[in-house]
Amino acid sequence: MNSNAYLWQSLPLATVLIDQDDKIVDINPAAETFFNNSAKALSGTPVWDRMAVDAPIEQALKRARENASPLYVNDVDVSTGERAPLLCSLKLAPMVGVDGMMILMISPRELAGRLSQSQSVKSAAKSAIGMAEMLAHEIKNPLAGITGAAQLLSMNLKAEDLELTDLIVEESRRIVKLLEQVEQFGNLRPPELGSVNLHDVLDRARRSTLLGVGAHMSVVEQYDPSLPHAHADADQMLQVILNLLKNASEAAGKRGGTIRLRTFYEHSFSLRRAGNAGRPLPLQIEIVDDGPGLPPDLEDSVFDPFVSGRENGTGLGLALVSKIIADHGGWVAVDSVPGHTAFRISLPVATADALEKKDIS
Repeated sequence: MNSNAYLWQSLPLATVLIDQDDKIVDINPAAETFFNNSAKALSGTPVWDRMAVDAPIEQALKRARENASPLYVNDVDVSTGERAPLLCSLKLAPMVGVDGMMILMISPRELAGRLSQSQSVKSAAKSAIGMAEMLAHEIKNPLAGITGAAQLLSMNLKAEDLELTDLIVEESRRIVKLLEQVEQFGNLRPPELGSVNLHDVLDRARRSTLLGVGAHMSVVEQYDPSLPHAHADADQMLQVILNLLKNASEAAGKRGGTIRLRTFYEHSFSLRRAGNAGRPLPLQIEIVDDGPGLPPDLEDSVFDPFVSGRENGTGLGLALVSKIIADHGGWVAVDSVPGHTAFRISLPVATADALEKKDIS
């Protein structure tokens, strides 16, 4: 392989070669990930059939080709049909020495903003969780007294009056159950990291969901059979996947729908946190449903504690997902439009030490 080929393979941005007829000549590995398709499959297909840009770019590209000049398009929505639109910057430039050939580079801009937002959310959440834990502890004590007093009163009441004390006891127990969820959220043990086969975890979650809350759903698997093992806690990852599948099933309502479980390897993805070097997170899990989507006013805060789009929701399910993935050193994000909601989890590959131990799956 010559140096030009190495350079092409190493480009971190999705890059596409386009001929004079706007057909794809070649794409690099980062673009294969972006399009969720191979260079061989896309070669020769019209580029605008494979990606939709929320801007009148075709005429601008034509002028750039005629003038042999670069073209920059900032902050436009780009969709490939495989995912919700991403806010991207596009850079097009003529290829020197080849008439009509253009190079297109696609740079998603949402990722950096969401990572920054994710860190601020987690910082704020720590304060909220601490306050909630303190309140949960303090409220449970008087609730126990209220429940006990109601039960004592019921012993001396007529049958027609028992309904009131039963209501007091029932509602007190419901509040205690909610407070226990808050305490569980704050007291979750650190993950016991080992080598985990993510496909085994996904299969366990799928079977459990189809036997329970998701019995009315159809689940489609799109797994990368060569996916390496993850450095993760199998039980906690199972809890994460079950929460996401439960949300998708409940969002679909009685009409049902389809959930797509997808895994793939994205070699260029890494996460840099304050004070730390970038950490590769190449293992990707996507849970995609065709339900109504998240309420637009909640998408930016859906991982916050006590934020819920359901009338009787506690707002702790997705906050717990975010906390577990953060404790794994991973990253979770969501893209949602009506008919397409995709939760994406990014995780590290199992370490050499973990691989030497017995697999946890």
